[in-house]
Amino acid sequence: MAKKIVTAEEKPKKPIKETKLEVANCDFKTIDNISIESLIRVIRGQQVMLDSDLAMLYGVETKRLNQAVKRNINRFPEDFMFQLTQDEAIRLRSQIVTLNKEELALRSQIATLKNGRGQHKKYLPYAFTRNGVAMLSSVLKSEIAVGVNIRIMRAFTMIPQLVNHNTQIIQRIFNIEQHQQETDKTIKVILDKIEDISPKPLPEQIFPTGCVWDAWAFISDLVRNAKQRIILIDNFVDDRVLSMFTKRANGVSATIHTRYNEQFLTDLKKHNTQYPEIEFIQLPHRNHDRFLIIDDKVYFIGASLKDIGTGLCAVAEMEIEPETVLGLLK
Repeated sequence: MAKKIVTAEEKPKKPIKETKLEVANCDFKTIDNISIESLIRVIRGQQVMLDSDLAMLYGVETKRLNQAVKRNINRFPEDFMFQLTQDEAIRLRSQIVTLNKEELALRSQIATLKNGRGQHKKYLPYAFTRNGVAMLSSVLKSEIAVGVNIRIMRAFTMIPQLVNHNTQIIQRIFNIEQHQQETDKTIKVILDKIEDISPKPLPEQIFPTGCVWDAWAFISDLVRNAKQRIILIDNFVDDRVLSMFTKRANGVSATIHTRYNEQFLTDLKKHNTQYPEIEFIQLPHRNHDRFLIIDDKVYFIGASLKDIGTGLCAVAEMEIEPETVLGLLK
């Protein structure tokens, strides 16, 4: 009996297996701790993810991921996937170095390769656009892969929203700063005008009879402006002068050279229990004129401070050194 010859058309065809990549088991909770948004990079003006980052998220080797893609290369045109140039890869490595240590630690936990090979790459990485990442779902098969793909797609969607939101915040801050600068300029102009029209203390002042307040305010301003010391030389002083000296700044010393007076010493003692101390020095002999020393300036005063303004008097700044006046008191 002749053997039947089977033609090629009659030979049974073996079913073609789909080329899909098995995804290794992966700790999904650990993946949740990684910010996928931080893995999305901008290369050639496009938002992409690298093959190594995708392999890390899927829990497979980068080499196996790329092999699966190449077996289905017709599904990945250039606008879905492209290979980086050497210059792009070098720039990318310098950017990756800036990743914080915590994220690097998480990624190293996930990206444990089955064959134990190191992480050093001898090839130029591939970058996948949003469409390319979406196409990976047709190459990979795993519930984990589906879940990771959903997260990646959401991350791609969130990036423009975050950029727009941050841009709005930056614009608002810029507007506030611009408004603040304009406000500061306006305030400065107002203060300059106030200073221009405000009366300035003159080195010589004459107060007519009855100008008690003007004379008192003038001496009070001298006391407030003192930076280091105030020294009064006056034969007759009472509690009104002590009240004026309370207006001096913190750290400014105060000394009064005057004649001995029991009531004044009592008032001074009570004053010093509550306010910064005022030193009392008894004048060695009677002095006719009064002097007020503010830091390194000497003012001649035509009347006792307690009575200034009640009668015609003058206040004049002198050229003499304070130590010269103080030396004459000895």
